[in-house]
Amino acid sequence: MSNRRSSTLKISVVVPVRDEEKSIRALLDGLLSQTLPPNEIVITDGGSVDQTRAIIKEFIDRGAPVRLLTDNDSLPGRSRNIDAGIRPTTDWLQALADKVINQPDAEVVYGSYEPITDSFFEECAAIAYIPPPATTDEGPVRPYSIVSSLMPRRAWEQAGGFPEHLRSAEDLLFMNKVEAAGFRIVRAPHALVHWSIQPGLWKTFRRFVVYARNNIRAGLWKNWQAPILRRYAILFVLALPAIFLGARWLLVPIALWIGLLSARASRALWQNRICYSAGWRRNFFRFIVIVPILATLDLATFVGSALWAACDWPRD
Repeated sequence: MSNRRSSTLKISVVVPVRDEEKSIRALLDGLLSQTLPPNEIVITDGGSVDQTRAIIKEFIDRGAPVRLLTDNDSLPGRSRNIDAGIRPTTDWLQALADKVINQPDAEVVYGSYEPITDSFFEECAAIAYIPPPATTDEGPVRPYSIVSSLMPRRAWEQAGGFPEHLRSAEDLLFMNKVEAAGFRIVRAPHALVHWSIQPGLWKTFRRFVVYARNNIRAGLWKNWQAPILRRYAILFVLALPAIFLGARWLLVPIALWIGLLSARASRALWQNRICYSAGWRRNFFRFIVIVPILATLDLATFVGSALWAACDWPRD
């Protein structure tokens, strides 16, 4: 593909940020060093109280094609294309654009993403809850994600934009609407961004509480909460005989609970055996860490669901 043909595309990258002083500089450097630079980078700041805005203004003052839109308190749905906290490969935007240019019927392009696993915990967390990549003729690719996507303005307009009342899950609703609108979707496995995940159990718990609460608000509880609630409802029923048989009976549902967590951890390791290949020793220690991560996700699911019931049910 020639550079002349690339120049026919006018591409804006829209990024929502809030308190991203640790990551925004790397993101902007990555976008500005693309082999196909964007025509503009629009950053919508939802109320940062750290140095995020000052860092962005440094780039603007140097003449970078960056626009900063500010709001005192907004959620990511106001405007987004990729997330802050990611690092795009240098050919990320070029790989997305190539699909549109080389395939005339392509309208919406989804690339792929890889979690940043700088620690053993992050590696285990990625295995525990990030969907493994599928194999395609062009290489492995993970499920659709707005963190790596390219689409025409009319797709955004026809889908009605992102829901602005949600703290998360707004991207899932938006992508579902785009697909339902009949836009031709293609994949670009080489359009890769590296995405930061939470570095510890407490931050993971807090993040998934938010996810769980907003997942119900988005009407997507059947995809997440429903199977977890069914699983624990069975364990609860199995625990009821303890009323008559004594506390020792509780060892039965507890053993089954640990067995279920262990089975899920083993399944996650098996599904990721190619992208996170390792010997039995490392997988054993991964297993030891993944089990409590899964338990933490389940607890966050219950807490987030309870927060929805207590705070959002009357309004939603």
